[in-house]
Amino acid sequence: MTTPVNIACIKWGTLFGPEYVNRLYSGVRRNISRPVRFLCMTEHAEGLHPDIELIDLPTEPFAEPMAAALAVANRQGAMRKVSLFRPGLVPDLEGPVLGFDLDVVITGSLDEIHDLAPGTVAMRHDWTEKRKGRPTGHGSVFRFDPAVHGFLYEDLAANPYDEVEKARGSEQRYTSHKAMDRGVFTYIPEPWVVSFKYDCNPFPRNWVAPPQLPEDARVVCFHGRPKMPEAIEGYSGSLIRRSRPCDWLREHWVERSRADLGAYWA
Repeated sequence: MTTPVNIACIKWGTLFGPEYVNRLYSGVRRNISRPVRFLCMTEHAEGLHPDIELIDLPTEPFAEPMAAALAVANRQGAMRKVSLFRPGLVPDLEGPVLGFDLDVVITGSLDEIHDLAPGTVAMRHDWTEKRKGRPTGHGSVFRFDPAVHGFLYEDLAANPYDEVEKARGSEQRYTSHKAMDRGVFTYIPEPWVVSFKYDCNPFPRNWVAPPQLPEDARVVCFHGRPKMPEAIEGYSGSLIRRSRPCDWLREHWVERSRADLGAYWA
């Protein structure tokens, strides 16, 4: 029997509705060649597809000093993803975990991302950090192994204020630099994980053409604005982020998910 691929996300608060989780689940299982075990850490499980395995969103014992450091960094509410890194979080979990933020859309095969450089933490190079010549991963897509990379949780738990201060309140900086310091970090190839605003709909092309899906894109990240519903309909929130309606996004995120799960769930 083929061992399922572990997929994880966090739905914290009410900013994203259950359809974001359900469509992510559909996108993953339609674009990976093995069975999927899909985990969602949340305190709001209403409306999630019954095949999604729920994990209670914990209040970590180090939450108070972590929050104090985040407040100084003006990053209140960040660093929740670290709860996914806790060793033994899911007692019967075996193998690596491929994690996603909810503001991403799956558009191609995930097998290569999941299998990339086993034993390492894998993230794409952050667009802004790369432009500035700095080595930091982007947190929208991340692959780790709880049995191997427990230090991602344990180091923060042992020294929360100093670790958050060192990372300047950035969860992705903390995660990627921790792995880099131990020599267990790998960048996901940039063509596989793309930015909607930088790679699909860059200024000034966005004024004369609709957004384009790069040929080898497997995950499209909607960090910042527009988010997926805005980009589908067309967005005019700012000069450089203007977007014409996006038919391929509607197809991948909405139509294919509804064909897969049914309109009630997607």
